[in-house]
This record gives sequence, C-alpha cells and structure tokens, in this order.
Amino acid sequence: MKRVWLGLVCLVVASAGFAAIQSDKVEYKVGSVTLQGMIVRDTSKQGKRPGVVVFPEWWGVNDYAKRRGADLAKLGYVAFVADPYGKDKITTDAKQAGAWAGELKGDPKVKVARIEAALEELKKDKDVDPTKVAAIGYCLGGYLALELARTGADVKGVVSFHGSLKGATNAEKGKVKAKVLVCHGADDTFESPEEVEGFKKEMAAAGISMQFESYPGAVHSFTNPDSAKAGIKGVAYNEAADKKSWADMQKFFAEIFK
Repeated sequence: MKRVWLGLVCLVVASAGFAAIQSDKVEYKVGSVTLQGMIVRDTSKQGKRPGVVVFPEWWGVNDYAKRRGADLAKLGYVAFVADPYGKDKITTDAKQAGAWAGELKGDPKVKVARIEAALEELKKDKDVDPTKVAAIGYCLGGYLALELARTGADVKGVVSFHGSLKGATNAEKGKVKAKVLVCHGADDTFESPEEVEGFKKEMAAAGISMQFESYPGAVHSFTNPDSAKAGIKGVAYNEAADKKSWADMQKFFAEIFK
C-alpha cells in the first residue's frame, strides 16, 4: 500500500479559540487502484487525539464529505475522509453513483480491503492515538461503517447516518469490537420496517452494544442540505434531524473515547 501526501489545503481559520482547520489530500493504493482521501485536523492542538474515518455518500469524496471532516476537526478529532472508489471518481449523477456503489458492494474482498485501508491511513497519522479511533458514514458510507464493524476491526465505535443496514453477512457473536450508533430517518423508505427489525435482531444476536436513534419526519439523506438537488424520490434534508443526530454522535464519542 503506497501513500503520497499532496499539497496542503486550508479549509478554515477561526479566530475563536485560534482553531486552524486544515486538510491534506492523501493518495494511497489498494491493489492496483489509487485512491485519494483527505486528512483534516486542527493544527492549533498539540499531541495525539482520537481519530475518525468518514465514509462518504455514494457520490464519492465531494464537498459535503470534506465538510463533515472539517466539522469533526473542529470538535478536536483528526478526520480521514475515505475514498471508496478511486482517485477522481466523484459524481453528481445518480446513475453513475449507483453503478460505482453496486460494483463496490458486489465485490466483498475489494470492499473490505478499501475500508480497512482507510482505517490504517487514519491510524498511522502522526496526530492520531491509534487506540482511540472510530468511523462514521453517510448513506453508502453508513453501510461501509457498519461493514467495518462487522469485520471485527479494532475501532471503538461506528456511526451510520441514514445508511443501508443489511450487510453482506451478519455480524458474528464475539467478533465485533465496536459499539454501534445508528442515526435513522423514521420515514426513510429506503430501509423497510422488516430490514430495520432484522438489523436490530442481528445486533442483539451478535451481542453488540447498539443504539438506534430514529428521527420523526426524517427521510433518506436527512443530514445533507443539498440532498434534494439529486431529484431522487424519498430524499430530503431535515434540519432538526441533522442537528439531533450530530449531537447524538458527539455524546456517543464522549462515551467511547472517555
């Protein structure tokens, strides 16, 4: 696996608290495929701190995914925005995004290799405490965060925001180390009541510590203010659910990183 640091990109310099949020593009390889993620940190902080992998929506490493990385850096974490597809594979076309997501989900070995590689990129960062890491994800990324937990990866916790719940295989009892938080839209038509119930049973059967938060009135992709631009039925932003789920994530992190 090869890693190449690219140019520094300054995202935010905030006067309050002298926070300096900045990012670096990071190239890394999985097999023959070059991926390009982004590491985001507050350079005003010193010493090692918890790290969080961010798995993006099915569009790829777009501005929304990068913004979430910056949001985490503002909270004091080091964030690594993971590339699920390959360098420059970013789109606004739902058909293309669906094709890429389908290819990734259809090849379990490639999928697992890429999500594990993202975790390793985060863990080896100079500012990250490798014993205190987590992963979050949105839509496809929520699914990937849950799949990372199912692999038995050494992470404290994972958070899925409006992600697909059914994995390639069910979690195995005694294998999963991570605690799980699922942030779900109560009116999300992309996940049937049967799938939700099946997921809860899977987590219980595997003995996983899991919190399932369901937000009234929220549909799929409720955290993304630009979600409606895609023109997909059943997809819309919900400000209340967005803010509440982010607060729920912070409480979850406070618990797993204490």
